[in-house]
Amino acid sequence: MPQHAPNRPVCRHCDGFPTVAITTGTRHRDGSRVVLRVVCPACKGTGHALLSRTGTCVGA
Repeated sequence: MPQHAPNRPVCRHCDGFPTVAITTGTRHRDGSRVVLRVVCPACKGTGHALLSRTGTCVGA
């Protein structure tokens, strides 16, 4: 059965993939790779955009 998620807009900066792991190319002593975990600074790792109101001035 499909899971029902709340209808929230996806972050435009990360497209809903807020956390990534980047390999540095070096390895630990046990042979595993060294990785950096980075979160999206726009959504703070949630994957969802915050609704914001923007006002525009029409006519001047």
